[in-house]
Amino acid sequence: MIELLPSVLAADFARLEQELKLVEACGVKMLHVDVMDGVFVPSISLGMPVIKAMRNVSSLFFDVHLMVEEPGRYVKAIADCGADSISVHAEACRHLHRTVGQIRETGMQACVVLNPATGLSELKYVLQDVDTVLLMTVNPGFGGQKYIPAMTEKICELKAMIDRENPGVHIMVDGGIKLDNVQTVLEAGADRIVAGSSVFGAHTEENIRAFQEIFNNYYIYRKY
Repeated sequence: MIELLPSVLAADFARLEQELKLVEACGVKMLHVDVMDGVFVPSISLGMPVIKAMRNVSSLFFDVHLMVEEPGRYVKAIADCGADSISVHAEACRHLHRTVGQIRETGMQACVVLNPATGLSELKYVLQDVDTVLLMTVNPGFGGQKYIPAMTEKICELKAMIDRENPGVHIMVDGGIKLDNVQTVLEAGADRIVAGSSVFGAHTEENIRAFQEIFNNYYIYRKY
């Protein structure tokens, strides 16, 4: 099943509860929550108090994307805030396998993230232990960037690797995904789509329905 994960970083924080309820009413089941430390990436974003506050008003599945140095330090705290999944960068973990284990020990789903220039070889000894692999399709740290075309081939290569070694793993993509290119990443093998500015805004409901229509048409096409 293909899932849309609106990136809360693009939401209107002055009316965050309403934004969460709106996407949920539109049939969205998962939310992408970016946490940035200003070190691993240039920007600084929300943290634990905001995640906990969102959990109190939403039943969405929270995928918390830790764009921070040594994310293992925060696994328990993020779990205590009500996250359902944690996404950690291979580049930010000194001991990636240990960090993945920490996540799984809390009962959350584990996701490993690769930046555009990071090779799939980083997954060799953790692919059996993760639920999802997130491929960044832009360089992380800022919203509104353009999708990097070379990432389409990388998605295809990851899909082939997963089919060989652990077919249950999801492929998530994040960065520059819009209505005019989402079909490309679906055809390459992605099944979890993070989108921020192309979802939230003046026409949030219409944007979600447009994504869902593409997903449904693609599912029907693949089925037959």
